[in-house]
Amino acid sequence: EDFLNLIFKAMMKDSLNSSHPVSSAVQTSEQIEEMFDALSYIKGASLLLMLKHYLTKDVFQAGIEVYLHNHNYGSAQSDDLWDSMNEVTNGTLDVKKLMKTWIQHKGFPLVTVTRKRNVISIQQEKFFYHMEPENWTSDASYLWHIPLTYITSNCNFTHCTNAYLLDQKSGM
Repeated sequence: EDFLNLIFKAMMKDSLNSSHPVSSAVQTSEQIEEMFDALSYIKGASLLLMLKHYLTKDVFQAGIEVYLHNHNYGSAQSDDLWDSMNEVTNGTLDVKKLMKTWIQHKGFPLVTVTRKRNVISIQQEKFFYHMEPENWTSDASYLWHIPLTYITSNCNFTHCTNAYLLDQKSGM
């Protein structure tokens, strides 16, 4: 419950135009210090939870073990974690490509789901909590790879999980 409250606070900050990506190139020590804030830590933690749920606990754990083994007593970059996850998914999912859409964009997507009879349509766009017109910057190019899980009348979370990766502005 405490973590959920922290996530909502981080999302509030992340929905502002003044937000920053979890990961970006820095030039100065001041920029490095700015990157280590609550937004980066809480958003980063929630993104890892999202990935764990999408990959499944066992696959995620295996990826973490590969990462720790490969970088034991050494240094690492963020891509190294995604490469380790790619290694355990055997090329079935490009984890690096998926996660870069989350860590290199500021903000998060608003996902709209509409149902017309048996057809489900999904759209994504960047979410803004409060935007002054003079402060708006175009983020039309923002596209997240959004792992979605769902249930149907034939399937529920205790028996099976259906997954869909929304990697376009809209899908069905």
